[in-house]
Amino acid sequence: MQKIFLIILSLICYCSQSYSKEIYYLMLKNNTVNVRYGPSFEYPIKYIYKKKFLPLQVIDKKENFRKVIDHMKNSGWIHISQLKKSESVVIIEEQILFSKPSKYSKPIAKMEKGRLLVLKKCKKNWCKINSDNYSGWMEISNVWGKIN
Repeated sequence: MQKIFLIILSLICYCSQSYSKEIYYLMLKNNTVNVRYGPSFEYPIKYIYKKKFLPLQVIDKKENFRKVIDHMKNSGWIHISQLKKSESVVIIEEQILFSKPSKYSKPIAKMEKGRLLVLKKCKKNWCKINSDNYSGWMEISNVWGKIN
């Protein structure tokens, strides 16, 4: 009887450890968003994001708050009303923007590391993007965020 109890207990422990939370990306809906130390308006503001469309990885949730982490490893809690489905990425390494989805098309601009890109549409590993005054196609690799 004791062996059966220990087996069941070890299975419960194993299952709870192997359970993984769903990790997904959202982006900032507004130009100014408060990030808090905890999941309610009662917690003080930790810092303020001032970059609309910034993609964030959701690593936890509690009621109407999401715990997020950005590409610089900053984390905190944001109310869900300040977030929306992600359609943006941040470049991790310098890349070239092209006029068409091909490396043989006309280069438009060099996109620096850390630049925020808003995705318009994607074909295979190429995406049409907007970033400040630039619009064109980029082969998407080495980016922070999820491309659907």
